[in-house]
Amino acid sequence: MDHTEQQKALIQWWKMSSRDLPWRQTRDPWLIMVSELMLQQTQVNRVIPKYQHFIKKYPTPKKCSEAPASSIIEAWEGLGYNRRAINLHRTSRVIVETHYGKVPNTLNDLLELPGIGPYTARAILCFAFEEDIGVVDVNIHRIISRVTGKALSPLEMQIKADNFVPAGEGWIWNQALMDLGSDVCGSRSPDCGRCPIMSHCLWKGEGPDPAKRKTSFSNLNQSFEGSDRQGRGKLVNTLRNRRVFLSELEKVMGWNGDPERCRRVAAGLIKDGLVEYDDKAGYGLPS
Repeated sequence: MDHTEQQKALIQWWKMSSRDLPWRQTRDPWLIMVSELMLQQTQVNRVIPKYQHFIKKYPTPKKCSEAPASSIIEAWEGLGYNRRAINLHRTSRVIVETHYGKVPNTLNDLLELPGIGPYTARAILCFAFEEDIGVVDVNIHRIISRVTGKALSPLEMQIKADNFVPAGEGWIWNQALMDLGSDVCGSRSPDCGRCPIMSHCLWKGEGPDPAKRKTSFSNLNQSFEGSDRQGRGKLVNTLRNRRVFLSELEKVMGWNGDPERCRRVAAGLIKDGLVEYDDKAGYGLPS
């Protein structure tokens, strides 16, 4: 496979087809971190207004660290997966206390921050510090699986992703791959005829899809109804507006007749730092 031709074709396509996203207008590592945490399992169109509002209010780790955790959770409304808000708040405090208010620029230091995993750490290194490093999100994972024509282990996938990055162009290369996966090389209906690197693809839309996973997103969505995660979300959403007494827990969480489950799930929220409980005042967001 001629990587050079593949790289040129994709970058040229991206320059003509790129999406205008607000976090692509900055190299500020804090703003990139905020966008990456918001984008985890949340659609881009939902993230854009939340991101723009958040960075106006909390443009630096210091501003975020000085705010009460409850304010960060409130600003996260509508994005789901509220644990990400708490992790971002905790991370801002670590950055201020340990890194003089600046987001670290090494993989090891980033991985030590609360809620920052291998993908997010690499995304920050690439999109903020412009390192030539492979960033493997769900879109890039799908493209590389199809281009190579086989399912790869996480380590093999990361090595392939790193090797595909053209020298000095890690930022544009990973952005291009993400847009290709979003716009052309989709999960369900890939438009191979529009793909700028189809000639380099070993799958080409024929035969079993090497990118298919055992668990589909539709199954994940179906399992959300009635799940613990749904109950967690209902409680946190209510707490954004008011406190909740213990006697109201079943109604708020949607599990009438199952007080044990309500208390267990609420206890998990307390353990995660998303909720506080007081015998007199009931449940509330952390101060």
